[in-house]
Amino acid sequence: MKNSRRLRAASIWAALIGISLPLSASADVVVQKSITFFQIGGRTPADLDAELSRKGPFTQASGNRHPGATQIRFGGDLTYTRRGDRCAIEDVRVTVATKLILPRWKNRKHASQDMATLWDALSSDIKRHEERHAEIARQHAKLLEQRLLKLRPTRDCETLQDRVSETTDEVTVAHDEAQMRFDRVEAKNFEDRMARILRHRQETRENR
Repeated sequence: MKNSRRLRAASIWAALIGISLPLSASADVVVQKSITFFQIGGRTPADLDAELSRKGPFTQASGNRHPGATQIRFGGDLTYTRRGDRCAIEDVRVTVATKLILPRWKNRKHASQDMATLWDALSSDIKRHEERHAEIARQHAKLLEQRLLKLRPTRDCETLQDRVSETTDEVTVAHDEAQMRFDRVEAKNFEDRMARILRHRQETRENR
């Protein structure tokens, strides 16, 4: 006899709002990805900073707006089956949907070369940052699938369901910690990283 249970793992904004996403059963982690943009104006570095602070996506966890964000939703399905007198997991599908929210500068085409270089460096770094948040989510979705498939059969499905919940919670906590750790490292190294990007772009432009 089989029965199924819908997985619900905590979800975050790249720094951090909770949602869940249920989808149907299968064998592998299912990844969905999309990108949306919010438009900003301004003509100087100070203008861009103010626009990003005013129009960037808001996250409840930080209580602030950010230059970009990644909405992450975990979910999926898990199927149980009887093997003799024991309950076992027959199939798992973990899903992760990521939506990157990125800025788009409406004055890019009319900007000076210096401002264009600055914006290209900044927007590229924001996108790279959010892509990494999405990758961390995908890695933990795969980890959750692997750990669930390794759960041993138990005498009854209620006990196995409890172990599924415990495992899901453990991986969810690990995921959230990994995301926050990444943000801490990124914030610390932001100025050095931007300086390197700008220097590289300037050197590339001069060598053309």
